[in-house]
Amino acid sequence: MNTENDYTAVITGGNKGIGADLAQALLARGWRVVSIARHKGEVSHPALEHVEADLMDPTAVSRAATEIAARHKVTHFIHNAGVILPNLIEDATPEDITALAQLHLGSALTLVQAFLPAMKARGFGRILFNASRAALGAKTRTAYSASKAGMIGMARTWALELAEHGITVNVVAPGPILTDNFWGIVPKGSEQEADLANRLPVGRLGTPADVTRAFVFFAEPENSFITGQTLYVCGGASIGGVPI
Repeated sequence: MNTENDYTAVITGGNKGIGADLAQALLARGWRVVSIARHKGEVSHPALEHVEADLMDPTAVSRAATEIAARHKVTHFIHNAGVILPNLIEDATPEDITALAQLHLGSALTLVQAFLPAMKARGFGRILFNASRAALGAKTRTAYSASKAGMIGMARTWALELAEHGITVNVVAPGPILTDNFWGIVPKGSEQEADLANRLPVGRLGTPADVTRAFVFFAEPENSFITGQTLYVCGGASIGGVPI
């Protein structure tokens, strides 16, 4: 019988931004959390474990997946880590696409393959992706939009394959959210930032907590009748007419 404290969540990029906020929310629920990132975060907790790995390196991902699966029976996997690599068409390269395909798609496949046996044995699991509103298209996002849209397609496929095992697969697609990734494109405190906030239907930019609440909703054990879905947490930007 599942108990509220009997869950282990693996979060990629759980060391900062949305990932760190989500890690703290799950820790507050009494869950164990494993963060996979290139650098250890500032948050510490007895139930929080940091695993250092570069998700663009298939060998490092495979090693981390094996080590975590050996120590934990993972119930939740949240693929949150992401990089943008913004470039106009003329400057984009096939290498950009290859790198982000590994980060956003390939690493998720390797990790999920390692965690699936425990999920299937338990008859329960939650697999979640942090995609982006940019999956619908955004200037300078050739590689990023392609790989984030790929997340949505892969999640829908996995949802079909895993539903019979009690495993749901869903996507949260944020944007624009006040994180380091956002400020890497839009200067912090700039007129551009203020203008974008004013053009969003809700009149403000998002925060990591806005995204965390969506992830927690999908992660809850009670929400077993929702799978293969994409929830845009974007202040209305996905409705149209707001270039980002």
